[in-house]
Amino acid sequence: MTSSPGSGARWLRALISLLIMAGAFTAGWFLKPKLGLDLSGGTQIVLETRDAEDGTKANASNTDLVVEVLRNRIDSLGVSEATLSRSGENRIIVELPGVQDPTEAAEVLGQTAQLTIHPVLGVDQSIGTTGGGMFGDFRNAPADNSAEASDSEAQEEESPAEDEEGSEESTESGEEAEAVDPEDIALTLPDESGTLLQLGKPALTGDQVDRAEATLNELQTEWLVNVEFKGAGREAWKKLTGEAACHSPGDPRRRIAIVLDNEIISAPEVDANDVACNVGMSGGRTSITGGFDAEEAKELALLIEGGSLPLPVEEVQRQTVGPTLGAEAIKASFIAGLIGIALTAIYISISYRFAGFLASVALLCYTVIAYAALVALGATLTLPGLAGFVLSIGMAIDANVLIFERTREEYQRQEKVYQANKSAGMLDATEKEQDEAAAGVVTRRRRRAIPPNLLKSFTVGSQRAWSAVLDTNITTLIAAVLLFFLASGTVQGFGVTLGLGTIASMISALLIARVLMEWTVSRFTPLRRLWLIGAAAVVVGLVAVLSDGLRVDNVLLLVSGALGVLAVSVAIIPLIVRKFPRSSGIAHISAVRKWLVEHNPDLMKRSTLWLGITGVVTVLALLGFAVRSPNLGVEFTGGRVMTFSVTEELNADQARELVAGAGYANAVVQEVEGGEISVRTGHISDQEAAKIQDALAEEGGEVERTSDEKIGPSMGSELRNKALIALIVALVLQMAYLAWRFRWSFGLATMLALAFDIILVIGLFVWLGKPIDGVFLAALLSIIGFSVNDSVVVFDRVRDEWAHKPKGDFREIANSSVLHTLPRTVNSGIGGLFILAALAVLGGSSLTDFSIAMLVGLISGIFSTVFVAVPLAIWLQRFDRTPPPHEVKERKTKQRKQQRAIRERTDGAVV
Repeated sequence: MTSSPGSGARWLRALISLLIMAGAFTAGWFLKPKLGLDLSGGTQIVLETRDAEDGTKANASNTDLVVEVLRNRIDSLGVSEATLSRSGENRIIVELPGVQDPTEAAEVLGQTAQLTIHPVLGVDQSIGTTGGGMFGDFRNAPADNSAEASDSEAQEEESPAEDEEGSEESTESGEEAEAVDPEDIALTLPDESGTLLQLGKPALTGDQVDRAEATLNELQTEWLVNVEFKGAGREAWKKLTGEAACHSPGDPRRRIAIVLDNEIISAPEVDANDVACNVGMSGGRTSITGGFDAEEAKELALLIEGGSLPLPVEEVQRQTVGPTLGAEAIKASFIAGLIGIALTAIYISISYRFAGFLASVALLCYTVIAYAALVALGATLTLPGLAGFVLSIGMAIDANVLIFERTREEYQRQEKVYQANKSAGMLDATEKEQDEAAAGVVTRRRRRAIPPNLLKSFTVGSQRAWSAVLDTNITTLIAAVLLFFLASGTVQGFGVTLGLGTIASMISALLIARVLMEWTVSRFTPLRRLWLIGAAAVVVGLVAVLSDGLRVDNVLLLVSGALGVLAVSVAIIPLIVRKFPRSSGIAHISAVRKWLVEHNPDLMKRSTLWLGITGVVTVLALLGFAVRSPNLGVEFTGGRVMTFSVTEELNADQARELVAGAGYANAVVQEVEGGEISVRTGHISDQEAAKIQDALAEEGGEVERTSDEKIGPSMGSELRNKALIALIVALVLQMAYLAWRFRWSFGLATMLALAFDIILVIGLFVWLGKPIDGVFLAALLSIIGFSVNDSVVVFDRVRDEWAHKPKGDFREIANSSVLHTLPRTVNSGIGGLFILAALAVLGGSSLTDFSIAMLVGLISGIFSTVFVAVPLAIWLQRFDRTPPPHEVKERKTKQRKQQRAIRERTDGAVV
């Protein structure tokens, strides 16, 4: 048996797919995931702010500023999904999930990190020298010559005699210098060698630092911290170094002191060769060295760039807290997710037969790749994040559905041509002629009737679906990148999950699913090599059984089973498809699509009606804000946290049920050290707090309230503002991208339809009084991605059909495009609906609101794409002067011909 054309490329893609899956499986199996506070608990650190020496009071507003600085430090530490909230006037509750070294984290959080840079006025001889400073790891930090500054006194160990000489020289310099006015001295601190330096008022502060980065020096031998100033800090640094350069070498006044928390960490002398008097260093950069190792340098850079705390803080409590969700809730959510995925796979397999089955296998591969990427990058997994991840599994089928629908169209086109040729009296082509035709080989034989070819149909269908797949994924990646770089906290973590999921879905659909489909629909069946896969499965299975026995968690046994399934699929499915082409699932169009094509309902005929209904629904949703105030969650409003001691054993699951039975189903209930129960609610009265205490006493025996404090929002104003800015910028760039790829009218119509979806979901939650919290925010971001993708697919089809019908009526073209993409919209939507329905019904109360928001958003997204975005595009088209697609295509073709002619003339020129 000879191989078919292109089989070498298919084997190469198969090899790449196997390597990717092997790497993903290894990472997912051996790396442990980081679980969030809701799944595994973590460490709770309570900090208390103190009045600053400069008189700054430790009140609520200043403590809120401290919270924002601490949040930046936590983000720099790589701890995601942490929660920070103010408790009372001057306490801060920090909860860190999955921190391996809570002590180190507490030290970094508690470091005030007040960075100041001072001129050196002279040496204080009244007290003499002293020992090392108080800063610990960052003492003895001489200057870095690469930063155009040097500190010759701090680089050598000197003998006592040399010390005396140095002291005399310093004294002489001090005698020659003008006497220092005591009022000009801001600080007197020992430098790295112990010499007491008199420092002037700060010339620069940490607020003027633009960035700080830990890096190796040019010789790759020593770690240092590069500091870059911003704004007025650049000129201040230039002025400071210029004034210091006016003093002679060896004069203490030629030095500059870098102080962190009243500790001189470096006091370099300005280089006489590179810096002129009153000119100074340009560029606003310097470096700090001091024999740091990598961790110390990174910690120092983190503290400098993260900003100084407006107030000093002190750790008053540290304890371990249990998960905010019970084991039963987590288990129920996990089972619901599995059921939802299974139902989605069954539905897709029924709709697209073997193609759907292989798409489900590709989805399994997507799950492994995306999970491995999240674990490898150390992302923190929370229950809403995992729910969104499970939902993305269902939505990842979308690219496969797009390709399958385009493949069906191409197969039907080939079928019509074949039947027409047969009716004209042509003979059927031989297998060889069919293979040559599929490969595009031109021969001079008598014309033959070529039967429809599954492989060629799949190849053409993939090419025609490529633009829609590309545009949907790029718009999603734009949002993911901006959320990661501009937002912080939970929203930033969602950007990571979204970006990784998008990349994994592209690998799954465009590489793995393609390999499986090509093997299924090609005339070449790799039976000769099948024994290699079977032999590998047998060997691996025997080794697994002999080593660990028949166990479910036996990794080798799992690999053996996977290889066996792969071998059977590769051997049997292509044979069935070759005998019965319709079993492939892509050799016929669905009954729904056939009905739509035959009857051609004019949905856009009533576009004014659809827009009117949209306007009424929008007004009703907005009226919810006038009737009742939004029920913002504790993350946005703050609330009350109470700790109860119990005499009878009471776990978090039992306590959670008791509190929910008292009417506080949204309360966060955790176990803390010592068997106590922590309950976090919104703002409630003392009577309501007593009601919770009475509820716990039903099974907890004697219950005593050991602590009761008001807490501020964990998502402060700065965090909310960053998230809103990131979201707005992402939507603007998405609209700009769609305007560039399509037309500005299409981009604007997509964004207006998206606005309808957002208003509808938020308005419904306001009307129902459901909490708008972090879980709702995750659902809303997911809805945005689905709605935009849905509109992009429809407008991609509009562009394609418009290019083929340049003189057609735009409304009719838009209507036809909606009808052709409607099966894809429905099938992709149903895939997500199965998962959301399972999560809503079986996932427990923890995911009910998330599932409701997503269900409404999913249905609204389908409606808005067909009945909002397209009618708006039809109306806006009268104002859009962008050239239509066929003119753009003709212009590009003409340009390519001109460039080809120029190259041919150039190639034929004689010099």
